[in-house]
Amino acid sequence: MTHYTTQLLLQQWVEPYFDTSSWEKYDLSCKSRDDTDDQVLTDAVEAGKRVGAIFKEPTITPSAIQVQEMGLKKAWGSPNGAMRRGWNGITISRDTIHIEGIELGYKNQVLFERHAVGGEYGAGWNEVGAGTLLTTYIPKDGGAPFVVDKRDLTDNHNVCVVYHNPYDNVRDLAHLFFNRCLDAKVTPYIVTKKTVFKWQEGFWATMKKVFDESYKDEFLKQGLLDRSGGDLQHLISDAATMQLIRWTDGGFGMAAHNYDGDMLTDQIAQVHRSPGFITSNLVGKSDDGSLIKEFEASHGTVTDLWLDHLAGKETSLNPLGLVEALLGAMAHSAQLELDTNPKDAEAKKVHAFVSNFNETLRLALHNTFRYGQGTRDMCGPTGFTTEDFVAKVAWRLDRYLQQQVEEQAPPELSEEDLPVPANKITAFDQKAILQLFEKYDKSGEGKIDFKNFSKMLMKMGVAPTKSS
Repeated sequence: MTHYTTQLLLQQWVEPYFDTSSWEKYDLSCKSRDDTDDQVLTDAVEAGKRVGAIFKEPTITPSAIQVQEMGLKKAWGSPNGAMRRGWNGITISRDTIHIEGIELGYKNQVLFERHAVGGEYGAGWNEVGAGTLLTTYIPKDGGAPFVVDKRDLTDNHNVCVVYHNPYDNVRDLAHLFFNRCLDAKVTPYIVTKKTVFKWQEGFWATMKKVFDESYKDEFLKQGLLDRSGGDLQHLISDAATMQLIRWTDGGFGMAAHNYDGDMLTDQIAQVHRSPGFITSNLVGKSDDGSLIKEFEASHGTVTDLWLDHLAGKETSLNPLGLVEALLGAMAHSAQLELDTNPKDAEAKKVHAFVSNFNETLRLALHNTFRYGQGTRDMCGPTGFTTEDFVAKVAWRLDRYLQQQVEEQAPPELSEEDLPVPANKITAFDQKAILQLFEKYDKSGEGKIDFKNFSKMLMKMGVAPTKSS
C-alpha cells in the first residue's frame, strides 16, 4: 500500500513542480530481488554511495512462509542491513513528527539516535549439542591470537550466538546527536545496560568524552541541562523504558546501541500515536567524508490496507511518514549540491526552491489535518480516503504556491522613487519597523490586509478622521 500511495504523492505533489526524470529508481520488491538474484539491491547500494541522498519506500524481508507464498528462491536478507553496511552506517535518527495545534503523544519533539551497526543484527549463530565453545580473536596486525571466551556447554540443545559492537564511528554518532539536540533545544541522555553488559561501557565513555570536550558549555549556556542536573546523564535501558512513558512533555533526546534503539523507538512510536508519526533516517559516511542520508517511513508496507484496496474497498492511509522521508531526501540532495558548488547561482536557486517547497508542502499537509480533512486515523470514520486526502493536499499546495508568485516583477526603484530620501532612512529604526509590520501581518505572507492596516493606523493615532 505504501508503494501505491508514494506514486500518488509523486504524481500529485512533486512532479507538477519538479522534473524527476533524472531520479534513479530501484525496484526492491521481493520479486525483483528474486529475479535478479539480489543484483538490484547491490546496484541500489552502489547508487546510494554515489548520490548521497536516498528516499526508500518500506520493503519486505520475506519470512519462510512468505518465501513459499511468493515462490521465491530463498529468504532474501534485510535490504536495510545491506544499506547500513554499504553506506558505513553511523546512526538511525528517529524523531517525533508534530502538527501544531494537534495533540498527538509528546507535546514537544523527541529525538533518538540508534547506533546503525553491530549487536544482535549482525550475529552469527548455530544450534549445537554438548561440548566446548571457544571464541578466538586473531589480530589483523599479525599479533598472537587469544581466546575471548571459553565455555562448556552441558545441555544437549544449545543456541550459540556471537556478535560484536564496532565503536570506531561512535564519535561521529556523538557529534551528530549533540548537534541535533542543540538545534532542537532538547536535553540529551545516553542509554545503555552497562551495569550488566560491561562491554557497553565504551559507548558511554566515548559519548561523554565528546560531550565534555565540545558541547557541555553550550548546553549549559542554553539551559538545556537544567532538567538533568547540569550534566550529561546516563540512563539504564530499563529506566529509559519507564521515562519514555512519563516524559510526555518531550523536549529530550536519547542515543543507544542498535538493539536498544530499535526497541525504545518502537515505544516512542506508540506513545506518539503510531510509527507513522516518527521519522527513520539512516546516516552514513562516504569515502570523501560527506554524509550519506537515507530517509524512509518508520512503518511497514501496510499490507492489510493493500489487500482492502485490491478487494475494491476504501482505504485511508496517513502518508505523513512517507512525506517527511521524501522531503528529507530532497532537502539533503539540494544541500549536497550546494555544499559541492557553494558559489554556483543555479545550486543556490535550487536549494532555495526546494526549501520553500518543503516548507509550503508541510503547511498544506498540516493545515489539511487542522481543518478536519485528514485521514481516518486522525479524523475517525468521516475522514478522507487515501486518494481524496492526497488530492485535497495537492489542491491546497497548488493554491499556496500560486499565492507566492508575483503577477509581474516588482519595479526597480531608483533613489528619487523612494518615499523617504535615502539620507534620512538611517534615522529610522528599521528593526522596530519590521517588528511592527510583522505584528499586523496576521497571515505571515508579507502583506497587511485592509482590516489590519486600519487597526494599525488607528492604534498609532494617524488614521484619517471624517473631520479631517
